[in-house]
Amino acid sequence: MNLELIGALQDLERERGIDADTLVEAIEAALISAFRRNFGSAQDVVVRLDRETGEIRVIARKRVVEEVQDESQEISLDEARKIDPTYKVGDEAQIEVTPRDFGRIAAQTAKQVVMQRLREAERDLIYEEFISREGDIITGVVRRVVGRNVFVDLGRSEAILLPSEQIPREFYRPGERIKTYIVEVRKTTKGPQIVLSRSHPGLLKRLFELEVPEIHQGYVEIKAIAREAGARSKVAVASRDERIDPVGACVGPRGSRVQSVVNELKGEKIDIVRWDEDPQRYVANALSPARVVDVILHPEEKVAEVIVPDDQLSLAIGREGQNARLAAKLTGWRIDIKSASEISLGYRQEAEESGSRPLRRIVAVDEEAAMELERLRQRSSSGEDGEPPAAGEAAEAGEAAQAAESAGAAEGAEAAAEAAEDAGAAGVVEPAGEQDQEDEA
Repeated sequence: MNLELIGALQDLERERGIDADTLVEAIEAALISAFRRNFGSAQDVVVRLDRETGEIRVIARKRVVEEVQDESQEISLDEARKIDPTYKVGDEAQIEVTPRDFGRIAAQTAKQVVMQRLREAERDLIYEEFISREGDIITGVVRRVVGRNVFVDLGRSEAILLPSEQIPREFYRPGERIKTYIVEVRKTTKGPQIVLSRSHPGLLKRLFELEVPEIHQGYVEIKAIAREAGARSKVAVASRDERIDPVGACVGPRGSRVQSVVNELKGEKIDIVRWDEDPQRYVANALSPARVVDVILHPEEKVAEVIVPDDQLSLAIGREGQNARLAAKLTGWRIDIKSASEISLGYRQEAEESGSRPLRRIVAVDEEAAMELERLRQRSSSGEDGEPPAAGEAAEAGEAAQAAESAGAAEGAEAAAEAAEDAGAAGVVEPAGEQDQEDEA
């Protein structure tokens, strides 16, 4: 049996990577406990396991004295010299006290120690494997559902999907394969506990990395994610290569790439928007699919005042404020959305109070367009309030807006819209160019 034990230890070291010397030390410590438990000895003993032959010996250590007072701890000089003539008073004598039937006890103890060490080593290996994958995506099989907790089989270990990490109104059936995000790996006495998530924004990021080669290769970068799991998410992307459209790369041919992510998340809507260094453009993009007329920033308060056409107001805010809420999370700005009619009413009141129309927002209009806008403003201010505009005046207002647009400035077109309002023309002229938003994925 002893040679078989040594062979088994060597096999474990070779196949499982468990150090044989560590196993031997553990077996020796366990045999000391077994000796004291079975033979009731109060002696100071050690167990020696020969690494070559597998022989097990129990050695009692006693102090050499002239007169013995405690036989369990002391030995007389005469008795000690029978073992080794070189012993003298004060030395520690080592006496073999191996019981005759100790081999059976040793075999059982060694087996228990080896099995325990195997379990501990397996736990350590599993922990090391999954702690390195923390923050990564993994595929598992739903094993069972206990209450609201879902247990997922990951192959070498079992993980838990807590209710707080589940997508609302998502059901999990035993045997179903699901992709999850490893949130945390905890070391416990029963082995590593792996906590998974289906609602973490990191899951959305990893899914896009799997589906979009440009992200995996580093050409396209995910700058920010705002997610309300199971309902809607917004992803801001940027390209490190000007030849690559980041939004188009994430959407894929006919929407195939983003659709794969949507299917994995059971129909969760995803808006992919272009990230921009300019906060005004970034905020405007973040409110996609709504069209934005203008964004006025208040950096001290970290507030972005957003102006949208009247027919886009409800779309910009979203159901129960969801679109605006996600845009605020994505950009880090507090967003205040106002309609164009609300803003124009404020300008009209300001004009009535000051006696002149403030044109501070006109910054890029050519001279001819500016003169035409000023002529229309003076004509409208000379008329009576509330009088319907003549057809010619409305047409002139429209031509002024077109002239501002042809000047190539969005601000000029917006100013033309304001002048058209003063002339009595209905509606708001929306700027073109940089205000075009990305289509909803």
